[in-house]
Amino acid sequence: MGPLLSRFTRETGAYVTAVYLLSQDGSALQLAVLSGVSWRIASPWTRVALAAATPVSDAVREQRLVWINSEEELARRYPQLALVLPHPFTMAAAPITAGPSTWGGLVVHWSSTHPPALREHERQALAGICHRLGLILQQAADSGRPVLAGPEPRVLPTPPVRTASTAEAQAAVGFAERLPGGCCALDPDGRLTFITTAAADLLGTGIGDLLGARPWEALPWLDNPVAEDRYRATALSRQPTSFTARRPPDHWLSFHLYPDASGISVRIVPTPSPDAGPPPQLLYPAPPAGPGRATSLYHLMHLAATLTEAVGVQDVVARVADQVLPAFGAQAFALMAAEEGRLRIVGHNGYPAELIARFDAVPLTTDTPAAQVLTTGVPSFFADFADLKQAHPAAVPQDDMAAWVFLPLISSKSPVGSLVLSYDRPRSFPPEERSVLTSTAGLIAQALDRARLYDAKQQLAHNLQAGLLPRSLPSIPGLDTAARYLPASHGMDIGGDFYDLIHLNEAKAAAAIGDVQGHNVQAATLMGQVRTAVHATAGASPGEVLARTNRLLTDLNPGLFTSCLYMDLDLARHRACLATAGHPPPILRHPDGHTEVLDLPPGLLLGIDAAADYPMTEIVLAPGSVLALYTDGLVEAPGTDVGDAITTLAEQLAQARNEDIGTIADSFIAHAQQSQARRDDIALLLIHSPREAG
Repeated sequence: MGPLLSRFTRETGAYVTAVYLLSQDGSALQLAVLSGVSWRIASPWTRVALAAATPVSDAVREQRLVWINSEEELARRYPQLALVLPHPFTMAAAPITAGPSTWGGLVVHWSSTHPPALREHERQALAGICHRLGLILQQAADSGRPVLAGPEPRVLPTPPVRTASTAEAQAAVGFAERLPGGCCALDPDGRLTFITTAAADLLGTGIGDLLGARPWEALPWLDNPVAEDRYRATALSRQPTSFTARRPPDHWLSFHLYPDASGISVRIVPTPSPDAGPPPQLLYPAPPAGPGRATSLYHLMHLAATLTEAVGVQDVVARVADQVLPAFGAQAFALMAAEEGRLRIVGHNGYPAELIARFDAVPLTTDTPAAQVLTTGVPSFFADFADLKQAHPAAVPQDDMAAWVFLPLISSKSPVGSLVLSYDRPRSFPPEERSVLTSTAGLIAQALDRARLYDAKQQLAHNLQAGLLPRSLPSIPGLDTAARYLPASHGMDIGGDFYDLIHLNEAKAAAAIGDVQGHNVQAATLMGQVRTAVHATAGASPGEVLARTNRLLTDLNPGLFTSCLYMDLDLARHRACLATAGHPPPILRHPDGHTEVLDLPPGLLLGIDAAADYPMTEIVLAPGSVLALYTDGLVEAPGTDVGDAITTLAEQLAQARNEDIGTIADSFIAHAQQSQARRDDIALLLIHSPREAG
């Protein structure tokens, strides 16, 4: 494919070409061949999801030519791409096909001076090269040797403008040395291939220390976002540009960059200060550069842009894999989310499955780096295994990696999870890199938190539950009441727990509590129907109320069953009549303080048998008594016996004799929240018959 692309660039004047191939599962496009620009610049786009909103994915997905003729159009059609590529250029993307088969896509860049529309010969050349590339890929596949994209693209060499003799090359060096100021040359990868003595003097270092290095890597004071951004702008737009920078302690220099296909020529001119006026031919004056890791910041900005479109946890995982690994040179990563007191690995790359299974669901209380950084909120950087062993003496080698970064994912001051990056060689982490890594973790934490909320439909659950439960309990003379509802732990759908208090007349009231099977919108809808049915029949005997509601649910045949407890309160006689449909037993605290778990005759869950009946039990609700009605979420937890949990709840009620009814309700909920394994909603209704005055 290389000769085809080289001939195409010569014929059309394009200066960047990139061939993307479809992944084996057809879900993404992988960069396979690149020419005209450094792979360091193109690395954020090494892998592009086919469903993403980018020119090449749109071209392949929709089987059409995509043409972007200006920065404004790029910003309008692809705002995310424009955010990280604020440079002038025109571009085209086209699908690579052969007959009915699609193999990938081709991306081509031209200068911003290109006319607003593609010329006819360029359009024909695009169609021709895509067709020929498709035939090559089709023939390779038919021969049993399909072309697959490697972990890094093949970068085509840039042919020299012309070849000079030794004498001519030496004459060119002499010519450059005689020019005022300094000058140097960068290859397409940004490395210095030539520098004059005057330029080295202006930069304050020797020629030997600079050749073969990138300026912002060899010169700490030039390691700033402006310097590398101007280089990137020149390489991508093929337009001259410039910037100013301060060489400590107070030497101001202006850099003028002139690009072509073979690299970038740089003129270096001393200037009194950044405010002294532009030196000759200063094209785009830039402010003095501040400290920082330019490449990492570039990837950080790109990550921030791409994460804004992530809508689910796995979407976040894919984008982190695409951006973070190349940005920081890591070979593997694992993304973990805090769930019910454990760290669940929600995504990974570069690690074997058996290792992931070993560390999945580690309790937050364990002495592991991933758990520790989340509980403390402090990142950990280990340059080698000795550093890791010193911090965690129990650590043993688990993988083939040699350096690690463990980052806490904190969103809105709440722990979300942890991120581990691994390197196959020992690596130091300077302060600047640590700062950028920490900022990256903050972006990922926010995206992961949003994604989990999206996946769980948490907002829908809250809104729907609030609309179906009573906004407030009615005020009933002779009763003190308190109700609480606690949705399931983060990550669950909406539940069907409900409670109700109904004022029948001056001497009577009714109470109900129930739990519809399941955690989804259907369960919540059925819960609303049950509440409506109970309200419609309130005033009848408890057994009749449950029987009528049961017949209604059986006729509806929702496929879900409901537990329910209904109670009539005779306020004048201080008595209560109860019936249950498979609901947890209520707890009664007598006026003397001792508690009793009421043993009610069982009844079938609602919705099973239309002919079921529901026996009733009458109890004394003496002044000073407290009756606790609750759903099973308050007493059920993995590894806990329900009977023991109910007994513990009764003891807690007995010990709260001197507390008001609202405080007791809050203490019940607080106790439940301490259980890290709670998986169900909780509804609670407390009814207190105050002692009579005197």
